[in-house]
Amino acid sequence: MMIHQERVYWVQILERLSRPVLANLSKGMLKARMPFAGDKQRREYASLEVSGRLLNGIAPWLELNLKGEEGELHRELGDLARQALAVGTDETSPDFFNFSDGDQPLVDAAFLAQALLRAPTALWEKLNPRVQRNLIAGFIKTRAIQPYFCNWLLFSALIEAALFRLGGDYDPMRVDYACRQLEHWYMGDGTYSDGPEFHWDYYNSFVIQPMLLDLVETFRTERDDLNNLCPILLKRAQRQGVILERLIAPDGTFPPIGRSITYRMGVFHLLAQLAWAEKLPASLTPAQVCCGLSAVLQRTMEVPGTFDAQGWLTIGLAGHQPALGEVYISTASTYLCATALLPLGLPSTAPFWSAPAVPYTSLRIWNGEQAVLPDQPLPGSRWPLG
Repeated sequence: MMIHQERVYWVQILERLSRPVLANLSKGMLKARMPFAGDKQRREYASLEVSGRLLNGIAPWLELNLKGEEGELHRELGDLARQALAVGTDETSPDFFNFSDGDQPLVDAAFLAQALLRAPTALWEKLNPRVQRNLIAGFIKTRAIQPYFCNWLLFSALIEAALFRLGGDYDPMRVDYACRQLEHWYMGDGTYSDGPEFHWDYYNSFVIQPMLLDLVETFRTERDDLNNLCPILLKRAQRQGVILERLIAPDGTFPPIGRSITYRMGVFHLLAQLAWAEKLPASLTPAQVCCGLSAVLQRTMEVPGTFDAQGWLTIGLAGHQPALGEVYISTASTYLCATALLPLGLPSTAPFWSAPAVPYTSLRIWNGEQAVLPDQPLPGSRWPLG
């Protein structure tokens, strides 16, 4: 498949994920029409949960200035996204975002906050001032939710980063605490533990490193210590990116390890972010990452049962597999898979899309090729914050 054909396919996946969510939410019909699998008590979180996760992944694409057929879709979905945010922040709407009841709103308000950081024009500046005020008020409400002592610290911090960037009052202590604590949880070789004890899963990519990168980047002009931390975090993220790329098997599968595996291709959030930011390590070319992620998209999106008859995602990794979902997984949760689409925020002229196709690492190795760089661990230890 040619690179430009791969972009066409990625856009098709973006539309397939986005249209049911945005078309229904923009009309205040999301909860009425979205089938809900999982713990029924979590239905109250659905509108914010699915919106924050979907927009987090498609935000860079919405921020582009596109023309042609893709540009028409871009304008349509951008308008629907802004209408959806207006409906979600309207307290009279049946799809009103729950920012404060329970603990889950902290998670998905953070994903929405990250989306606004990734698309400040499309998802903030173009909003009606009333919607902007309502979003800020919603983010502030989440301060009543105490984060668990794990990656949740980053949810609180990312919301404060958005408040800072969007012109609201922010709490620097929540930012400082998250950065300091994550340094204590750095284990080496580009990997953090998710809390005091390490366990194998993909949360370094789902949440930890993408949010750390965006958090520190937001405040680097405010604090010298965080500015100095930026290159350290990037090196760690790049090492984790190398690991993620090598986990993609020749057939596009990857190890089904740990919690939240039903986020499907969202496992590669961090690798997609590095590609979009054009900050891949020297050992990974944009073209090989494009090929690897394309293989993952095809393997996770084309299995029968992945979407229901109305086009909504189901719970599973390879099709409809509800038994794989933890108690916190619902239909809305699964849309975190959209984070793998971040490279669509690159124009079609970028090497990720325009360079000649290059096989990804496991494909080259299992084809017997010799020209593969050795796998080098990342030396170093924790960074002392002042």
